[in-house]
Amino acid sequence: MHRPRALRLLAALAVSTLLLAVPLAANGRAAPAGAATPVARDRADGSSALAPARPPSAPATTAAAPGDAHIKLALRASGLSKPVFLADAPDGTSRLFIVEKTGRIKILSHGRVRSTPFLNISGQVSRGDEQGLLGLAFHPRFHSNRKLYVNFTNRAGDTIIREYKVYKSNRNLVNPSTSRTILKIDQPYANHNGGMLAFGPDGYLYIGIGDGGSGGDPGNRAQRTSTLLGKMLRIGVGSRDSGLQYHVPASNPYVGVTGRNEIWQRGLRNPWRFSFDRSTGDLWIGDVGQGAWEEVDRARASGTGPGRAINWGWNVLEGTHCYPSSVSSCSTSGKTAPLLEFDHNSGRCAVTGGYVYRGSAIPVLQGGYVFGDFCSGEIWVTTASASAPAGKTLLLNTSLLISSFGQSSGGELFVTDLGGRLYQIVQG
Repeated sequence: MHRPRALRLLAALAVSTLLLAVPLAANGRAAPAGAATPVARDRADGSSALAPARPPSAPATTAAAPGDAHIKLALRASGLSKPVFLADAPDGTSRLFIVEKTGRIKILSHGRVRSTPFLNISGQVSRGDEQGLLGLAFHPRFHSNRKLYVNFTNRAGDTIIREYKVYKSNRNLVNPSTSRTILKIDQPYANHNGGMLAFGPDGYLYIGIGDGGSGGDPGNRAQRTSTLLGKMLRIGVGSRDSGLQYHVPASNPYVGVTGRNEIWQRGLRNPWRFSFDRSTGDLWIGDVGQGAWEEVDRARASGTGPGRAINWGWNVLEGTHCYPSSVSSCSTSGKTAPLLEFDHNSGRCAVTGGYVYRGSAIPVLQGGYVFGDFCSGEIWVTTASASAPAGKTLLLNTSLLISSFGQSSGGELFVTDLGGRLYQIVQG
């Protein structure tokens, strides 16, 4: 359920058939007018200044980069109810789990969607445009402890992080009696709920929370450290601190100082989808903008974790621009700029964060961060090692409502279309 504010379009928009992959020029495509200037991709030039001239001259060769990839989409499932995410359980079964905004999780196994839902909490979720069952994360030791975690908005509209276990005798079904609420966050408005949760390379559970909604963050919640809204949270689920259903890592930046202990990063508007690069551990965030700019954030992995204590700038900044646009200047001190940004030209409205491709089916795409826009249906790539301000290359134009990307255990990527379909990204 992406963009999150763009989801207001859902009832009126319908999905048409996907477009075929389009060829790309070797140098990619320029960023939209007003967007950050793209930087060149790293390439290895095979020519040598010392080589003797030979008639006719042999053309210089260039190493392929992720932006040179040709892709297309292969349909893997249809007839779904507002799919918003796809996950792969770390248990070696290669099952794919499709999250439906309406409150169900379904299993795709051996090319077929099982008729019995893996989990059904449809009677417990709210039904607003940006509400519902929004995220799923399997415990890294799911194979042995059978635990999983979901992020949803309850009937009152508040964010709930809940733990479940699957039946020991039937791993295709969640045991509802194992339900344990880990965290509840009051939401003042129905929009900007975030929705993503994922385990980081450090074993902690990261939770993306929006700024509480309305428009422009009227409560300045994203910057205030006294609230969990507008933040990236980081908690442990292997033990419990006194009075809590989770553990707060001592390395979190606000432990022992003023601020909520669970906060890892602040200054986010609506981090609908984020991911970790399975090769480097870098944290990638697609943070949905207010009305003009969308941004992709990258926090480098380090000994203290990816992006400890980063302030991403909202609502002082929207992307790299002062917010609101009517102000002539603003303070960027202590704030981290996004890796890239793009405007709302060509029908764009909301970034859908994706993944760094680490699969094997499309070799040239290796090391490229793949992401898209919910409204325009465009799918782009930027090189994961790029410096800011980075550019993006168009991989594919589609007519999909791109609610999310997903990743299999083998590193292959998928796209969920809010109109009811699941696609896999394959070689074009």
